[in-house]
Amino acid sequence: MSLRSLALGVSALAILSFVPGPALAQAQPVAASPAAFTLAPRDLGEALVALGRHYGRNILFTPAQVAGKRSAPVTAAAGFDAALTALLAGTGLSAEVGADGSVTLATRTAAAAPPASRPQPARAAAAAPVAAPEQTEPQKVEEIIVTGQIFYRNRTADPNPVLSYDLEYFQRFEPVSVGEMMKRVPGVTFAADVLEYDAVQMRGLPPGYTQVLINGRRPPGGEADRSFFVDRIPAELVERVEIVRAPRADQPSEGVAGTLNVVTKESEAFEGGFAKAGALINKDGKVRPSFAVAYADSLDETSYWAAINYQGRRNPKKKVTDFYDGSFSEYTGRELQDDTRDGVDISANGELVTRLGEGSIRLTGLVVDTNRDEDELSVTFEGDSPATLEQEEVEVQRERIGQQTYALSAAFTHPLSIGELGLDAGWSGYREDSKTEVDEGDTVDEAELVERETLDTTDDELSGTVYYKFSQGMVETKAGIDLLHKKRDTANRTFELDDGEWEEETAPGAIFTIKEQRYDPYVRFSFDLSERLTLDAGARYEITRREVNSEEGRADYDSEAFNPSAHLRFQATEADRFLFSVARTVRRPDYDLISPYRQEEEPADEDELIGNPLLANERAWGIDVGYERQLGRRGIIGANFFYRDIKDLIELYNTGEEAEAGGNVYEARNAGKGQSWGVEIDFSTPLDFAGLPDTGLFANYTWLDSSMRDPVLGTRRRFNNQPHHVYNLGFIQTVQSLDASFGASLSGRSKAKEVSLDEEVDLSYGKDLEAFVEKRFADRFVLRFSASNLLNRKKKEGFVTFDGDSVADIVDAHRAGDVKESERESEQSGRLFQVTLRATF
Repeated sequence: MSLRSLALGVSALAILSFVPGPALAQAQPVAASPAAFTLAPRDLGEALVALGRHYGRNILFTPAQVAGKRSAPVTAAAGFDAALTALLAGTGLSAEVGADGSVTLATRTAAAAPPASRPQPARAAAAAPVAAPEQTEPQKVEEIIVTGQIFYRNRTADPNPVLSYDLEYFQRFEPVSVGEMMKRVPGVTFAADVLEYDAVQMRGLPPGYTQVLINGRRPPGGEADRSFFVDRIPAELVERVEIVRAPRADQPSEGVAGTLNVVTKESEAFEGGFAKAGALINKDGKVRPSFAVAYADSLDETSYWAAINYQGRRNPKKKVTDFYDGSFSEYTGRELQDDTRDGVDISANGELVTRLGEGSIRLTGLVVDTNRDEDELSVTFEGDSPATLEQEEVEVQRERIGQQTYALSAAFTHPLSIGELGLDAGWSGYREDSKTEVDEGDTVDEAELVERETLDTTDDELSGTVYYKFSQGMVETKAGIDLLHKKRDTANRTFELDDGEWEEETAPGAIFTIKEQRYDPYVRFSFDLSERLTLDAGARYEITRREVNSEEGRADYDSEAFNPSAHLRFQATEADRFLFSVARTVRRPDYDLISPYRQEEEPADEDELIGNPLLANERAWGIDVGYERQLGRRGIIGANFFYRDIKDLIELYNTGEEAEAGGNVYEARNAGKGQSWGVEIDFSTPLDFAGLPDTGLFANYTWLDSSMRDPVLGTRRRFNNQPHHVYNLGFIQTVQSLDASFGASLSGRSKAKEVSLDEEVDLSYGKDLEAFVEKRFADRFVLRFSASNLLNRKKKEGFVTFDGDSVADIVDAHRAGDVKESERESEQSGRLFQVTLRATF
């Protein structure tokens, strides 16, 4: 498809967005000839009043015009006109100057759009500003850290459905990582061990269906399904997290289930510094320290932020597994396992923003270094009842994990002719060097080393963006192109010890290189259909060139995809908002399924599995229909229905070729389809209406369902590990007289099932209760005590296994319910406590 055809096709799409309504506020005049004006992004109404006070000018606007909007940053603007223009950038508002010099704001005929690379959602809309704030500088750090203010979900100005949560929404419970933050937002689950929050499952779909971004960029990760473990992103580096339910045309089309965008702290948003010292205390008394320090300031036309964080972690778990022949009928033995994960994350990030001519440039950097030891001691017993067990063998597994994530970027914006030119370039890197060793023996003392596996991964992504946006008449247009060059080298080697000699047993093709080039032009339009009805629509044309190399050969794959999207927003009243979105999204195939090598004994003992470099992306059409209502000044309640129709699901197919062992040869192909749907409800508000402004309530509930055809069994089932519902509720109470706060949060989920060729797993978790109490003192200090897993939740799994020498044999046994073996497994970790002291300077 040509770019001309693309533009014509997108122009034919319907497009909608939001225009605010009216009320009045007036800035207060001050002395003439003030200094240059600098202001960090904040509530637009507050920013306008600050500007009027600074220059002694009256600015007239209505509450509805600024409700839910956030100002653009202003860096040392030379004069009132330049500062006002900068503040209104991307807000959809224009300024009209009266004969007396006063300024009246008016709604433009085209709704403005935030930049794609760093969308700026508004904080919860405030009532009409009636007095100018005393402070026109960036927000002081102590205003966030050492006050009793309760933070709620932000109400964003994005035309597409986006949930935005500042770090302060989570901070009281002292989350260690983004993973721990995500367990409190609607529709997010994890299928990990107790107290582990690694691979995000938005809307209950497998992790590969969720796109994770850091500052709008895809960070490469170590997982074969392209997921990124969010437990590696320290919470201290985060300003906010955004849940993008459906993408705009200028955002990546990946994320069938949704997108998690982690926005790190910005230099323009803060002034001052903070330091943190803390300790994680396990139930057994073991302690792991944590430290952090950060500082933000501005010099003339430049602002900067720098932070470094050290976080120790430890999670000791105990697991009990009982074994049976048949379907839990004949008891055969037990396994006791101690599994301890112990490690350190060291991270740093920084940002510098400065003027460059009439434009500005933003430089950012991020590094996360993870070193983690995972040690498992498994003791197996045999017996026909728990009372007659005899020890059979011992297995000791040691895994040493080293992972590093890097990200550097530069973004430049500059006014050009009737619009704005944007340039963005970045590099993201991932490194992993891990080793696993296994000892076996009759006892721990007699256990000897028998197996070793190493994993070395180097993944680099170079990305770039060029865009131009402008307004003409009723329409605002943004057109650009996103570029990506990716190279991933992976070597997964296995060794076995035989008579004192190491013999390499690495599978053919387990050492491979993937190169990927992507060219994604897009165009996006925004205009108002009426005073309260807006449409935002456009499309991306994604062009991919992929090359896979291994010792088994080379394969090339080219693909092109047209991914349109449209988002309609209707502002029924100043408090009520309706949203409708439709978008096409994609999921890219797993790395191990596109590597062209032949795996023996997969998917069954006598079979072989061939990687398919020609696998295409899974594609999905998605619909979101939502409603939001603002409750008072800070509260919000929202409901959203979603539906995803997914095609080209990757399934295993019999090639008809006979394997050397006598079975069949299988290959992954795009042939399946499935659907997923559900309802998400979230609520957060202070109890102002009950005379309790210092009490905040939070709750969310998500109902989930899906249907797909199993790739091998041919039967209908839900997506693996998707629960029927997920919920979270909690409160925070501030006691002003004591300058203290406390709160609690309870979360839970229903059971889920995972189905594979030869196994079915029933999964359930207990409820998770966390709580905190804090005391603020000396104006700059907060001492906080928090606790998680207070109910000592358990993870329970029930396994049933179906046996056979070939896929056909296993499928017959599975369909007939002929269970060969079964297991019941229970795991728990114990309560975790944390003491933290924070100070500002």
